[in-house]
Amino acid sequence: MTGFEVRPIGHVSSSLTDRADAPKQADEGAPDAWLVLDEAVAEAAADVAAGDELVVITWLHEADRDVLVVHPRGDPARPPTGVFSTRSPARPNPLGLHTVRVLGTDGPTRIHIDALEAVDGTPVVDVKRALDPRPEER
Repeated sequence: MTGFEVRPIGHVSSSLTDRADAPKQADEGAPDAWLVLDEAVAEAAADVAAGDELVVITWLHEADRDVLVVHPRGDPARPPTGVFSTRSPARPNPLGLHTVRVLGTDGPTRIHIDALEAVDGTPVVDVKRALDPRPEER
C-alpha cells in the first residue's frame, strides 16, 4: 500500500529521557508531561481544557519495528506472544495510545497532562477526545 503520509503535529516534553527507565504503562509511576503542538494545529486544540480526558497517539520513534513476537513485559519466563496481542512498543508500526487527563494549558500549543510513559521528544501524531463510557457502563 502506498500513497499516505503521517505527519507529527508536535512532540512530548517529559522528564523521561531514557527509554529503559520509562515505565511500561502510565499507571506505573509515569510523570506528568506536556504536549507541545505545532502552531499550525493550534486552532484544533483551542478548546482543550483542564479536566478533559484525551487519547494521545504517538509515534514511538525509538521502538524496534522488526519485532513480531515478544515475551510480555520483557519477562523470558512468559511464553512468546505475537505483538498484536500485546501493548509492546516493539512492532511493525509503533503507535502509542495513551489515555490522559488534561491538567491545564499554556495556550493552545502547550497542554499539560497527567501520567505519560512516552520519553521526551516522542512525536505526537494525533489527539482525540476520549470516548464516554459505553451506555451500559454509565
